[in-house]
Amino acid sequence: MAEDSLQPLRDALAFSPENLPLRLHLAESLLKYGRGEEAEREYKEALVRHPKDNKVKLGLAKAYHAQGKFSPSLVIVEDLIKNDDTPAAYTLYARLLVQRGEVERAVRVYKQGIELDGSVADLELAAKLGIGADESNDVIDGRVRSNWEEPGNEEPGEIERPKVNFSDVGGMESLKEEIRLKIIHPLAHPELYQAYGKAIGGGILMYGPPGCGKTHLARATAGEVKASFLSIGINDVLEMWIGSSERNLHEIFEQARRNKPCVLFFDEVDALGASRTDFKNSSARQVINQFLAELDGVNTSNEGVLILAATNMPWHLDSAFRRPGRFDRILFVPPPDAGARATILRILCKNKPQENIDFDAVARKTDQFSGADLKAVIDQTIEAKLREAMKTGIPKPMLTKDLIAAAATLKPTTKEWFSTARNYALYANQAGLYDDILKYVK
Repeated sequence: MAEDSLQPLRDALAFSPENLPLRLHLAESLLKYGRGEEAEREYKEALVRHPKDNKVKLGLAKAYHAQGKFSPSLVIVEDLIKNDDTPAAYTLYARLLVQRGEVERAVRVYKQGIELDGSVADLELAAKLGIGADESNDVIDGRVRSNWEEPGNEEPGEIERPKVNFSDVGGMESLKEEIRLKIIHPLAHPELYQAYGKAIGGGILMYGPPGCGKTHLARATAGEVKASFLSIGINDVLEMWIGSSERNLHEIFEQARRNKPCVLFFDEVDALGASRTDFKNSSARQVINQFLAELDGVNTSNEGVLILAATNMPWHLDSAFRRPGRFDRILFVPPPDAGARATILRILCKNKPQENIDFDAVARKTDQFSGADLKAVIDQTIEAKLREAMKTGIPKPMLTKDLIAAAATLKPTTKEWFSTARNYALYANQAGLYDDILKYVK
């Protein structure tokens, strides 16, 4: 039913691509139906055509938020609230602050927004923050009780046994080799490491533009060594109650220790380990201190716990995380090269109707495309073939020209990331951390 209502919008937009209200209507409808990734593409396309439109920027921030991409959403929202002409940005900013554990600041931001425009009020968020609550409530204007209930017996995360391995990851050969040295070889040859007194464990931090396969690589690492896999997002850790976030973090590490060998993966780790100088409230700093203590295995050994983390914004991560024994290997995950793009396309097209596709030719037409961008190419091609089949009644296989035509309508999302990363690499690279970015952009 959702697609039936969206198709007329898509058709109208094909005839009038510059029509901003129409594109926004389509993007908002996609968000409403829970299709955040497609909404993100529409907002980005609108932003290319209308780069100064704050409504478009806010829409993109909402699309990021809907997909759990909290860091890029935060970047946009913080820019929007520098001026008071986008009151709705304050409501989203308050939600993001709650997720980062900055509850009292979220209250102040929310109140600022509704003072500017009462129509942006969010009753659900206001109730959660305790705005206007009386003394009988647990939360009053962001002041939360400290006597939280003891946790139950439920595990904080879901243990997986991934079936994918490195053969399912296109390209990334140098990254795979680094992971083999740090993670796979120690598990395969424990006696050698024991002979030298080298503990099996430690951390690898992967950074780079979004959509380039960091999460997929982490899952494949667990599959490669037949280890447990525990994937953690910031929603699994951060809570409003004082001390709850630290407790959650401890329980997550304990769960990994109970299921070793275990690959413990933190996505968007910058949201959990942001630089402590960025935080004024002690509760956020306490979460970071707890994270560092768990990485160090202060009270319990992390032997057999293999920690991978991913971030799109390594410059926001507290420098203490990069000390030896924590994330002591920091790996740049660039967009896939031409060979890797061809491999990714083959994997994405597996078991789909196709005919003599020249994947190398498509790869040459998708320079700087991320793995997620390539998936968008395939999705758009399939949608076009489905529309064609609806009219003719005859399903036809995908051809090379179909993929190239779809790729021509999309732009690589990695360019946006590199425009920001390049500035950090040029002006905040004292320790040579971002040398790989400079090599890539050259």
